[in-house]
Amino acid sequence: MNRNFAMEFVRVTEAAALASARLMGRGDEKAADHAAVEAMRKMLGSIEFDGRVVIGEGERDEAPMLYIGEKVGKGGVKLDLALDPLEGTTICARGLNNALSVIAIAEEGNFLHAPDTYMQKIAVGPEAKGAIDLRATASENLKSIAHAKKCNVEDLTVAILDRPRHADLIAEVRGAGARIWLIGDGDVSAAIATCKREAGVDVLMGSGGAPEGVIAAAALRCLGGDFQGQLLFRKDEERTRARAMGISDFDRVYKIDELARGHVMFCATGVTQGTYLNGVRFFSGGAVTHSVVMRSKTGTVRVIEAEHHFDRKPVY
Repeated sequence: MNRNFAMEFVRVTEAAALASARLMGRGDEKAADHAAVEAMRKMLGSIEFDGRVVIGEGERDEAPMLYIGEKVGKGGVKLDLALDPLEGTTICARGLNNALSVIAIAEEGNFLHAPDTYMQKIAVGPEAKGAIDLRATASENLKSIAHAKKCNVEDLTVAILDRPRHADLIAEVRGAGARIWLIGDGDVSAAIATCKREAGVDVLMGSGGAPEGVIAAAALRCLGGDFQGQLLFRKDEERTRARAMGISDFDRVYKIDELARGHVMFCATGVTQGTYLNGVRFFSGGAVTHSVVMRSKTGTVRVIEAEHHFDRKPVY
């Protein structure tokens, strides 16, 4: 994958972000998600590649989502996509922070085909790469991360989704002495934030969506961070679907390069204001977007601020 597709795909995340940002704070999650999906699908159709969605928003009968297995693009080199047109639908609908539009790109067969279930996750930035072990306790991981970062556990900030299922994890992290940032949604954004010192996030812990775990792993591959995940099945139907996707070891802990293999590209555009990217800002006749474009092969990270003038060129 020598061609820098990410520079083309950033136009896709920009379009999805612009479309969904129009509905920020309006209280309608479905409308915001639908706007992002339609804008992303339209822009994907303008790029010369033979794409397949392997991490998407649902199954074929859940249209208008970009469903798993959907073919996109005008034809050309075969690529797999892990995407979320609006990561943080509730965030956008409520006008909160850290909603993103994201796409990860890899050569065919290089993303784990994660079923729509939960995943236990731990994510850190480059300073703590190699210091995490999902089979260890939260306290043990915090000690290891602190040692790698040459600081005290009390200096660490842990991002955790604010869910009742995380009550024991939150209690353990508090007992270890670390600080906690409870997030309502958007654990992809929180995982990426571990790679930006100014964001003030050292580690993401807890369970969230498995598809989002693959997307986060792809981003952290590009940023030099680390990630581990383990699928958490809620019912037999999910195990059956996982088998159909080629997953047989239900207890396996996946390392970062097992979730996103080979050369990976990643791009994201902020929808609402965030710790890693600014959100869309509208002005008369246009808008400003903030995006990031990354490549695992080169380690290049480009931050793009784009000014869009709708009277000259409609974006979506």
